[in-house]
Amino acid sequence: MKRIGILHPGEMGVSIAAAAIHNGHEVHWLSENRSDKTRSRAQQHRLIEIDALSQFCQFCEIILSVCPPYAAEQVAQTVIEVSFKGLYLDANAISPQRAIRIGKMMQANDIQFVDGGIIGGPVWTRGETWLYLSGEYADEVASCFSKGPLETKVIGREIGKASALKMCYAAYTKGTTALLSAILAAAESLDIREELYHQWDMDEPGYSEQVNRRVARVTAKAWRFEGEMKEIASTFTEAGLPSGFHESAAEVYRRMAHLKDSNETPPLDDILKALLK
Repeated sequence: MKRIGILHPGEMGVSIAAAAIHNGHEVHWLSENRSDKTRSRAQQHRLIEIDALSQFCQFCEIILSVCPPYAAEQVAQTVIEVSFKGLYLDANAISPQRAIRIGKMMQANDIQFVDGGIIGGPVWTRGETWLYLSGEYADEVASCFSKGPLETKVIGREIGKASALKMCYAAYTKGTTALLSAILAAAESLDIREELYHQWDMDEPGYSEQVNRRVARVTAKAWRFEGEMKEIASTFTEAGLPSGFHESAAEVYRRMAHLKDSNETPPLDDILKALLK
């Protein structure tokens, strides 16, 4: 049994914590400055509360970081500052070059580091979510999840490989959703949305409704995807490719970001108005 700590038990993080508990591990969460919603989520899934970062880092053998991309380095730095000396998994949607930077920070402070990339939604059903891992200590993280529902795959010892796979995968899945969102908004502005739907449905019956659902569903997470698109743009630049498409995708998601506060999925017309502002 390992003593595992989860720094930010959001919807994804708490599901990974639950998968670790399913494997017989003891999972703790850091409650300092966290919301009532986070507390409720952690209690529901039997995470053990620790309310101070220093105590959290002294007690946990493995720390998992699952946070918005922009916060990844800051979160890593806070762990370094309280002298954590265990194994640290960064499972955030960050560029490989950012993962390498964090890995060097950790290595310089005698912390074992693993690069991770999550593909799929929150981990409640076996075979739907994968945690790709790279780095010298990747096998140790994989062993924590040997019994479902989280699938793990070690893809190398080189820090950055797992993040690179995540970036390339999301470049298509989330990138094309941003593109479809912009297409619908442009069609609305030009007063040809119904005609576009008609053409799409002639090409592939039911496709227009698929697009509508896809665009509507993404609003809840657009605030996170803005940063992810920027990380993908940085990844493309480093690879010698144009970054402009995903920089524009970041702007599409930025315009949707405030819709995450809706209690229900917002109407498509409201989404298009937000994009056209």
